[in-house]
Amino acid sequence: MKAEELIQLAIDATKDCHVPYSNFKVGAAILMKDGTVVTGANIENSSYGLSMCAERTALYHAHLKGFRKADMVSMAVIGPTSAPISPCGACRQVIHELMDSKTPIFLSNLKKEIKQVSPEALLPYAFSSKDLRK
Repeated sequence: MKAEELIQLAIDATKDCHVPYSNFKVGAAILMKDGTVVTGANIENSSYGLSMCAERTALYHAHLKGFRKADMVSMAVIGPTSAPISPCGACRQVIHELMDSKTPIFLSNLKKEIKQVSPEALLPYAFSSKDLRK
């Protein structure tokens, strides 16, 4: 699957957004080795800290379906930004932990401009399970 096709699936995922406060719709799509695509959309809550980003929604959804790092081929994230969207810090940490460090991530906007990055590039010097070992 081409990056543009995965980005379109991330755009399609924005139909499931619940964004009554910001109206800032973000969609994500993760391609698995078996061809499955798992999507996510951001869900807002009036208690803002309880909101959930599209990237984490997609990753948690994939994990709950039994997919792991080795299953993930690529991820696309889309949002209504002037340049390709960039994940928040919380999403970067979760991406770093649940995806292989070299997995291609396609960041895009509604103009379909694309920036390709990796989890490693999104969060250099990341905190990981290695830091929890004594």
